Amino acid sequence: MDPFGTASLRESVLVAWRESPTRFREDANTEEDLKLGGYRDRLLVELAQNAADAAILAQQPGRLKISLVDNELRAANTGAPLDASGVAGLASLRASAKRAGDQVGRFGVGFAAVLAVTDAPRVVSTSGGVAFSAERTRAEVPGETRPEVPVLRLIWPVDDAEPPVPQGFDTEVRLPLRADIDQDLLLADLTGQAADLLLALPGLRSISVGQREWSRGDEADGRVTLRGPDGATEWLTRRSSGRLSGAEVDELGVEARERPEWSVCWAIPLDADGAPTSLPDHEVLCAPTPTDERLSLPARLFATLPVESTRRRLLPGKASDSVLAAAGREFVELVRSLPMRQRTALVPEPGFPLSEVDGRLRDAITAGLTENAWLPTELDGRDRSPAGAVVLDVPDEALGESLAQAQDGLLAWWLAEPVHARALATLGVRRLRPVDLVEAVAGLRREPSWWAGLYAALDRVAAADPDAIGEFGALPVPLVDGRTVLGPRDVLLPSAHLADQLSEVDIVGLRVAHPDAVHPLLERLGARPADAVDLLAAPAIREAVEASLADARAGADPIELATAVLNLVDAARIDAGELPWLGALALPGHTGEPRRADELVLPDSPLREVLAAEVFEADGPLGILDTDLAADWPAEVLAAVGVLRGFVVVRQEDPSGPDHELADEADWWDWIEGDLHPPATLVGVRDLDLVDDDAWPAAIRLLAADPDVRRALADPRGYPAWWLGRFAVLDGRPPVDWRLAGAEELTGLYDPVPELGLDADLLRLLGVRTELAADDAPDATDLLDRLGDPDREIPGGLAVRVHAELAEAVATQRFSAEDVEPPERVRVLTGATAAAEDAVILDRPWLFVFGEDRIVAAVDGDDNLAELLNVSLASELITDAPDPGGDAVAWAELGAVRLACELLDSPAPEGTVVVHDELTVGPHRVSWWVEPDADGEVVHAEDTPDGLARALAWVADRWADRHLFAALLEDPTAATLLR
Repeated sequence: MDPFGTASLRESVLVAWRESPTRFREDANTEEDLKLGGYRDRLLVELAQNAADAAILAQQPGRLKISLVDNELRAANTGAPLDASGVAGLASLRASAKRAGDQVGRFGVGFAAVLAVTDAPRVVSTSGGVAFSAERTRAEVPGETRPEVPVLRLIWPVDDAEPPVPQGFDTEVRLPLRADIDQDLLLADLTGQAADLLLALPGLRSISVGQREWSRGDEADGRVTLRGPDGATEWLTRRSSGRLSGAEVDELGVEARERPEWSVCWAIPLDADGAPTSLPDHEVLCAPTPTDERLSLPARLFATLPVESTRRRLLPGKASDSVLAAAGREFVELVRSLPMRQRTALVPEPGFPLSEVDGRLRDAITAGLTENAWLPTELDGRDRSPAGAVVLDVPDEALGESLAQAQDGLLAWWLAEPVHARALATLGVRRLRPVDLVEAVAGLRREPSWWAGLYAALDRVAAADPDAIGEFGALPVPLVDGRTVLGPRDVLLPSAHLADQLSEVDIVGLRVAHPDAVHPLLERLGARPADAVDLLAAPAIREAVEASLADARAGADPIELATAVLNLVDAARIDAGELPWLGALALPGHTGEPRRADELVLPDSPLREVLAAEVFEADGPLGILDTDLAADWPAEVLAAVGVLRGFVVVRQEDPSGPDHELADEADWWDWIEGDLHPPATLVGVRDLDLVDDDAWPAAIRLLAADPDVRRALADPRGYPAWWLGRFAVLDGRPPVDWRLAGAEELTGLYDPVPELGLDADLLRLLGVRTELAADDAPDATDLLDRLGDPDREIPGGLAVRVHAELAEAVATQRFSAEDVEPPERVRVLTGATAAAEDAVILDRPWLFVFGEDRIVAAVDGDDNLAELLNVSLASELITDAPDPGGDAVAWAELGAVRLACELLDSPAPEGTVVVHDELTVGPHRVSWWVEPDADGEVVHAEDTPDGLARALAWVADRWADRHLFAALLEDPTAATLLR
């Protein structure tokens, strides 16, 4: 039987060969080229492709069964059985009978692949069968001498004894194997291709080779499961299809122009977790079965591309361009179909393309991935294209969340993980470097806790990149007052409690971080931890305090700043006077008007009892602190900012001048300027000049209760002792105007201090007199005034001591006589006072010619007292010489003198004395005299006991025993002898 008319087919071929011997050679060469070239290793590919096409034509799942039966390879498949057009196609070159759009075969030459293993293939179908044979073909051309003849040009019907197609199949290709074919190797080769062919040919649902079977299962989401003897593998596929345009198919052959449909399918293998995994090496383009076009893409491409007749190379042209472009677009959809975290795995790695097709596909894919949205963003997860997108430099979820709204195009934080880095770099996604992060958040307004989270994330960035810390210097920092500043340097980081104290006050220049934003990163960037002491040391707070009174008078509420500062002072445990500038803090007074803190007195302060009432008047120097404010704060805290609860002690090391706002301070500095060195420490007391005159005893007791003041009073040259001694008022007079009751040697000169309830030691410290002293010009003036006061009864001896003290003070330069105003009246030897212009100082003992009611004092050769008192010296008033006459007698020849000296156990003076019966000098009669002489001096004496005694005393005092004068006057026997 010959159901397919093979006889006529053979005859037509034989006629062609006989008429054109070259035609035989052309067919033989062509078949040999196909056998040795394009189809040499495509046996299973072509068998599977034919099976898939038959299944598509029959619109049923295809099955292919490969088996070895009696040294014959058999390939049974389901689907449309063999028909006449199919037989004609098998027996021709380039004349395929396939027309269905999804069928793979196109050229009618694929069956040549069987020649790799057989010389006598047969095709048996439920509709009949055909056979080819090299041997029978050679017999038909007996004159042909060449060893190879075209096998697939002459076709015969199969023998009627041919076994039927296996049960359940529609067609079987039977290939008797040549002797040189290794059957085991052949089966192994076919086995290795089975799974890939199932993936390439969706028309097939199973392939079995020998006892091993592979099957394909398709899911609605594009997943394909290939199950085989060694387990199952899963692939994700993405398909699309379309039709070529007229211009695109015009470049193709006739057969191809009749089938303009195209399709593309991308497939990627998935691992056990469903994530994309790498393809085997040496991937090639499948069109849709494997070609020789090598690819380096992360997915396998199956596409109905125009290929050369060998099916190994892509046929260039518009049709190929169109399908490759579609493949590039579809690749983006394949990427989108993956879970977000897996998408970057499909970005092609950088590198040289493995073929021209590979390069074109890579360009199309890269362009598609760059321009289309497929990368998830941080803000809402929506896809964004890599163009204009940015990614964090480190994978940090908190950082990503923080920057989501601040940075346009920010990709999901996890895309910063290293596994995604290569892909994003390939697509040109910009990485946010540390400096970019700072720029991104500049100008943001967020809650402080948001910033703390950002700092924590950036701290992790710095840990991963030590150089990053240098880029964070301009990070915004939210402050406790609601402002945000750029740069953590010099920002203060107090405790939450302290920061809260400052949250309600606006202090220009104060940079205190909000406690909810504090993070260790800020300290690393220059912010400083701050306790209350540190905050008080901030220049901005000091400036605010110093400007607070002016601000309050301009209408600002002083309470906010005052409350903040008082809280800091309380926390810092600042002592009164430790930070003097705090005294400028504006606080409300009892009248409601703001005043400096150091101009306010606590309502219950004892100062209120000792200061003059006018002090607290509206325009007075002090006020009283608002009662409600005083009740809200401990007295120690208020005192620390300068509020007065007692006298304020001012202390400064190494003072340089009168700049401490102390009463009469400049006068005190003038008073001590004679010291070689200024005081090492100044201790002063403020507001002493405001004490009520009648309240001084109480004020002194208040002062003495302060240990610092009490110690300062112990320094007689210190400011407190100086000022109190001169300006405090005890019963109407300063302390220096009084003497202690026990200082009786000053009786008449000073009055005893009245009983005021002050102990003697304290009174002494205040300057109440205990002994005679003239330490400065004011003291000297005071003493001279007292001596010249006719209402005072001053003993003569005390007056002499005062004059001696004054003369000694001038001589030792305690003060200068020029600094003392001369008195109008002076105290004379009689104890009375006399006009200074009538008084005289006896500067030589022999000048005692004036009455005691004129002589102030007798001072030997010293004119300091005369200058101080502006009183004449006796030597200036008497310039006459003694009357001539008298006898010069040696002292030793005067018996009375000699006996007196022996009595005193002292030798008689050498030299002579001029003895007069009556001694006169000018109008004055004197008892003795000393006259200057070229050799020294000439002593004159009246021949009387008084004259000789005084002259002898003078000579003895100058030349022999300096104690003789006193002895002569005090020893009664000596005095009698001289008389």
